[in-house]
Amino acid sequence: MGFEFLKTYSPGDVYVSGPTWGNHVAIVKKAGLNVIEYPYFDPVSKGICWVKLIECLHAAKSGSIVLLHVCAHNPTGVDPNPEQWKELALLMKEKKMVAFFDSAYQGYASGDLEKDVIAIKIFLEQGLQMIVSQSFAKNFGLYGERIGALHIVCRSKDIAEKVMSQVKLVIRPMYSNPPLHGARLVSRVLGNKDLCARWKVFLS
Repeated sequence: MGFEFLKTYSPGDVYVSGPTWGNHVAIVKKAGLNVIEYPYFDPVSKGICWVKLIECLHAAKSGSIVLLHVCAHNPTGVDPNPEQWKELALLMKEKKMVAFFDSAYQGYASGDLEKDVIAIKIFLEQGLQMIVSQSFAKNFGLYGERIGALHIVCRSKDIAEKVMSQVKLVIRPMYSNPPLHGARLVSRVLGNKDLCARWKVFLS
């Protein structure tokens, strides 16, 4: 849904890490957007080839879309540190890039829900608008329900209202209404102080 929205209202090249989750490329191409791989994993050092990553994105067109893994990068398991996330945020802010975060494993990388979203917090601090795709398939064990949420962070309430109206136009011909059962389970746990506390203990 996020990429369908971008295709219509903010089209651009989509940069994905090399490697990335196998379905990312298929999803982006299905939306009709062009995929470009940016350097990410160094098999020799077993770390991030950071200099090459920054060089690649610095050379990218302004307004490009960059797909980022919030934590527990799939398939490498290697994540940037806070300083690197800040450097990346500043670069993307300068280049007016669109950050598209995939949050599939929040709570599983470190056992701490807050620590696992440090990347999003850093991008928010820099004032970047962004899209965050949040999955509850893993951390709520709702694989069959495929429950999640799409967050589009905007600079103002006015922009958010306009974006929401356009997102609804994207949703309507795609699936019209989302499944309810899994969403109600997640909502009940997150909306209840005691249940939420028990869930956090389970994750840690």
